[in-house]
Amino acid sequence: MAYLSEDELSMMGFAHLGRDVLISDKASLYDVDRISIDDRSRIDDFVLLSGRVSIGRNVHIAPFCNLAGGTAGIIMADFSGLAYGCNLIAQSDDYSGQTMTNPTVPARYKGAETCAPVELGEHAILGTNTVVLPGVVIGDGVSSGAGTLFTRSTEPWSVYVGSPARRMKERSRALLDLASQYTAELGLS
Repeated sequence: MAYLSEDELSMMGFAHLGRDVLISDKASLYDVDRISIDDRSRIDDFVLLSGRVSIGRNVHIAPFCNLAGGTAGIIMADFSGLAYGCNLIAQSDDYSGQTMTNPTVPARYKGAETCAPVELGEHAILGTNTVVLPGVVIGDGVSSGAGTLFTRSTEPWSVYVGSPARRMKERSRALLDLASQYTAELGLS
């Protein structure tokens, strides 16, 4: 995997770009002036970012993920991450059949799109092929199994699985001690 150089990144025109950010040269980024990426975050091959997207510190986005922020936006808090093939969608057409859909159709033939921000809390980690729909807030410390579909917001520090997502159990908070040690080493505490 090859990463864009600091010079290449600085010329792209991000809303904000932190230090030590790694972005694959095979990632696709649209509306870069609406994308913020904080320190030590990494975006891998074949990731697509579009619309308003805010990525915190130490965030990892694995290959083949799609973050469609649209006008509402997506927020990924510090230490959150996405496994392969996750989709976070903040804007969606009306699929009822009452109106036409897709971006090639003039607005007068389309109904109101669903536009609502998506948030992923600190230390949240979503398993392979997880989907998060508009308006969903994934709480701090949440983890999900592969293929989970989030249609509703979650309780923090919980493990979710299934389609639609259902809470299975509480997630350990032991990682918070490690996070405190790590941030202290960096002088951030």
